[in-house]
Amino acid sequence: MENIKKNISYNVIYQILIIILPLITAPYISRVMGADVLGQYSYSYSVVYYFSLFILLGLNNYGNRTIAQVREDKNDASRKFCSIYLMQILVGLIVIIIYTIYAFSGLCKYHEIALIQIIYLLGSAIDINWFFFGLEKFKITVTRNIIVKVLSVLSIFIFVKKPEDIYIYTVIMSLSNFISQIFLWGFLRKEIKLQKVTASEVIQHIKPNLILFIPVIAVSLYKVIDKVMLGNMADIKYVALFENGEKVINIPTSIITAVGTVMLPRMSNLMQNDKEQEAKEYIRKSIKLILLVAFPMTAGIMAIGEKFAPIYFGAEFAETGILMKYLSVTIIFIAFANVLRTQYLIPKEKDKVYIISVSIGAVINMVTNCILIPKYNAMGAVVGTILAEFSVMFVQSIAVWKELKLSQYMGTFVKYFLCALIMYILIYPINYLISNDLCCIILQVVFGVLIYGLLTFKDVIKVIKFRKGEE
Repeated sequence: MENIKKNISYNVIYQILIIILPLITAPYISRVMGADVLGQYSYSYSVVYYFSLFILLGLNNYGNRTIAQVREDKNDASRKFCSIYLMQILVGLIVIIIYTIYAFSGLCKYHEIALIQIIYLLGSAIDINWFFFGLEKFKITVTRNIIVKVLSVLSIFIFVKKPEDIYIYTVIMSLSNFISQIFLWGFLRKEIKLQKVTASEVIQHIKPNLILFIPVIAVSLYKVIDKVMLGNMADIKYVALFENGEKVINIPTSIITAVGTVMLPRMSNLMQNDKEQEAKEYIRKSIKLILLVAFPMTAGIMAIGEKFAPIYFGAEFAETGILMKYLSVTIIFIAFANVLRTQYLIPKEKDKVYIISVSIGAVINMVTNCILIPKYNAMGAVVGTILAEFSVMFVQSIAVWKELKLSQYMGTFVKYFLCALIMYILIYPINYLISNDLCCIILQVVFGVLIYGLLTFKDVIKVIKFRKGEE
């Protein structure tokens, strides 16, 4: 249990660091570049990120799970790694060639930025995070990210001074991803012995990996394609407005879902060794933990959103605050579905349920976007995202309702909802009592933490202890 607590802590840091660079630099970049120029980067990044998904396919889940199942045998783990990575690098070369053709074609809107983003794809081709996650070695990934992210932040403040520096900004962002992946290879020798593998060993990973790639693509349709659709169906500035709102929502979401990333290899290992009862005990604790944290984060963002956005991103991004308020609802949906997915569906190899749920979410999102974006711009994308995340959570919950006895958590759900609602009712009026926006936000955060902390004091103490078998 102590090891899990440390890994959760490491991965919370890891997930925050993945998004902390754009969050730290967002106020500066938003003011230096403006919504239109920043929208160009956001659009091009969305496209290259979509290509990167085809390099990794379903490896973040499949590779993680596979290594976790055999990690006690170094020779077996080495063969699995070599065969899986050979598949990854071959796919990576094909994807990079196709993307390069796209970058030079008439389909590409911003050729120069798109060509620079090839560096990002190279980083994806050498990404072996999935291997270290499978070994539950999260400290290594945290260390390299701290170094790279700090250097990236410093580089942005030093070299990006005007809208024309969008190309320098793109180089810095792409290089940070590439360099962070190179760092991991220095630790690989200690963990595996490189082995010559056969074609059949490589081929055997293709089908299960592609199966887990289906939900990755489906999720990307309402995580990434929103911005691509906004860029094509509305003014480019709305891409930046929407993305900045997502950046804020990604902080609490990443902190919560970090638990799932840590637990996936542990649960895969337990399921492989027929320790399902112990696995369900972890699920019980995780559900209570994420509900305890998700509700106040949602209520807090809803309370401060409209004043926070113009202070943080600049007056041009005032509309982002409204988008944030509504997007915050997805924190609860994402958090709950993440526990079901990473701690039960994937370790239990119930990939079909996972695929169906996210596919339904993707269809709902695409249809909603097509209907609402032309009329409501970024708010249309927000509605599509909310409906998609809710539908994913709903379908997964129905599928495992009896197996995990989810009805037992209804009381917990209602309890934390009411506590968060009380917190919101008490701190929201501060918006009208304090004229200084910054002071208002600080007071709301402080009082919000105190109020919710007092209402859930006993539960918070239990989470801090987080001992096996403790209620």
